[in-house]
Amino acid sequence: MSMMTAHEHRYLVETRHLCQWFPVLGGVFRHPVGQVKAVDDVCLSIPKGDVLGLVGESGSGKTTLGRSILRLLEPTGGEIFFDGEEITVIGKSELRQLRRRMQVIFQDPFSSLNPHMTVGEIIGEALKIHHLAPDRSSRQDRIGALLDLVGLRRYHIDRYPHEFSGGQRQRIGIARAIAVEPDFIVADEAVSALDVSIQAQIINLLQDLRQRLNLTLLFISHDLAVVRHISTRVAVMYLGRIVEVADRKEIYKNPLHPYTQALLSAVPEPDPELQKARIRLTGDIPSPMTPPSGCVFRTRCRNATAVCAGRVPQLEAVAPDHYIACLGEGGAPGSGLDLLK
Repeated sequence: MSMMTAHEHRYLVETRHLCQWFPVLGGVFRHPVGQVKAVDDVCLSIPKGDVLGLVGESGSGKTTLGRSILRLLEPTGGEIFFDGEEITVIGKSELRQLRRRMQVIFQDPFSSLNPHMTVGEIIGEALKIHHLAPDRSSRQDRIGALLDLVGLRRYHIDRYPHEFSGGQRQRIGIARAIAVEPDFIVADEAVSALDVSIQAQIINLLQDLRQRLNLTLLFISHDLAVVRHISTRVAVMYLGRIVEVADRKEIYKNPLHPYTQALLSAVPEPDPELQKARIRLTGDIPSPMTPPSGCVFRTRCRNATAVCAGRVPQLEAVAPDHYIACLGEGGAPGSGLDLLK
């Protein structure tokens, strides 16, 4: 059996050495003077039915990675596989057909909905594009069922976005995403703009929909406490690179990368006796236009040595389904494809 055939049965989404670099223009004639390495050599895999939580500080490249996987941005390099098929090489017509299987829930429920369209028009637009409801009557029935599914009322179908609260608007965005019966959804900071009490409701809704509709999710967030509740696995990203990946329970119980340890030390615990000592990172996250040599985290790492400046650490297995990119933990540069095995 070929490697790709074997992967088809396990992974829905894979990236191999994915890069997303943006040119920086300068001078009178706007010539390229540098590159922003927003995503740099990322290897990830998401098994079918899983929720991969992607965490990191603002500016780490999380949103860019999510949009690159969906091909809303054209990758600079590397490969993306969806259900065993490499999608970095397919044309526009094939990509248009694939869009039905890949959807996104945006961060801001206020700006992601067209204020001039009713809820029915917003949700029904995708149904018309993908020919999933042949006539207005069947489309209305389907939209009503979707509103029921996300906890809204059927009479909301003729209302406009400004008539809803932030949590309700995000439910409309979720209904729009699941309307075309996708296999994979990127939830990009889907709860960060909401009140804490509403966040919990939306998280519970996404968990329920994942089980009922057999969805696979990439859940992007800077909040590790939120990620803990919804994810099955967690990937930690820093300055365009993945520095640690592990099962949810394992990464919270036994974080190995210094950056992950620092992030988790800031998460409040209900029991004061379980609260870890706060690890404070010095300095700011470096510019992705001029990242540090070697390990990109070394300029803020309390364990950095001279070795860290000269070699780029690759993700290496340190335990079953636990990978870190850290020379300080005894890691050695490798292919990065170990993550896909």
